[in-house]
Amino acid sequence: MFWRDIAARIRDLNEESKVDCVFVDEAQFLNADQVWQLARVADRLGIPVMCFGLRTDFQGKLFPGSAELLAIADVLREIRTICTCGAKATMQVRQDMSGRVLTDGDQVSIEKSVYLSLCRKHWEEAVGRWPVKGP
Repeated sequence: MFWRDIAARIRDLNEESKVDCVFVDEAQFLNADQVWQLARVADRLGIPVMCFGLRTDFQGKLFPGSAELLAIADVLREIRTICTCGAKATMQVRQDMSGRVLTDGDQVSIEKSVYLSLCRKHWEEAVGRWPVKGP
């Protein structure tokens, strides 16, 4: 559950019982204001905040939360994922339940989908951006 004022909620919890660290999973779904609230938790309350999430969506576009985190994070650590070819996977494709790669749709979908991590080369092939057609 996301509260409107995350920093206030964490401050209140810290007053009840010491909060040692805040972990945020799926941080790509945060909005910019929520990212700044978490920064204030670290800066003003002295509580470490660790966020985990994807950088880009299935179309290769930054998530709003990820963009803000990339802009203001004190430290960035990448958890490596491996493509089927063995290279570093930096992209994801969204597939429908029959395995067909989806190239359009909402950035966040609650439909049943499968996500596959790929390197940029294989992502371009999967979404039909390679070979490049035309002049």
